[in-house]
Amino acid sequence: MTEKEKMLAGKFYDCGEPELMNRWHRAKQLLNEYNQTDSTKEKRLSEILGDLLGSRGDSLWITAPFYCDYGENIHIGNNCEINANCVFLDCNSIRIGSNALIGPNVQIYTVFHPVKAEDRLPKKENEAFPFCKSLTAPVTIGNNVWICGGAIILPGVTIGNNVTIGAGSVVTKDIPDNVLAFGNPCSVIREL
Repeated sequence: MTEKEKMLAGKFYDCGEPELMNRWHRAKQLLNEYNQTDSTKEKRLSEILGDLLGSRGDSLWITAPFYCDYGENIHIGNNCEINANCVFLDCNSIRIGSNALIGPNVQIYTVFHPVKAEDRLPKKENEAFPFCKSLTAPVTIGNNVWICGGAIILPGVTIGNNVTIGAGSVVTKDIPDNVLAFGNPCSVIREL
């Protein structure tokens, strides 16, 4: 199994492995260009997103700056808007349905590390930078979802359809369809 295959399977993987580092650097180059491109240059912005993202539907707007790890593991539906300063750590798949609104400063994480220091610290000593041990879990966001500004979505979470997540929430577990949820940790407040 390659390190990329391990990463996408949710197994321990070496994120410093050359193939993954090359993909990471490529994403950073595309993001740098995207974040520096004039917002009126819609055709060029669309071309960069086409090179960066795994897939996307029609009518996607991402306000710069935008940050991610690889880009290729991000899949976005139709008619979506992602506001400024969002961070998507896509070491596993991030799937966002259609008609999604992602507020500013939203963070979506698919990568995490063991809690115990001795389990996460690298054993290799001769590397230029010894990355900590990492695991991943996918994040799925349904259709017609509004994630308000500053929310954080943790690895392995699924958010249902027709959901609103309140500002500043930390989503640690799955959220069902048709609800308003907020808080830290995020919990269902009422049905919609």
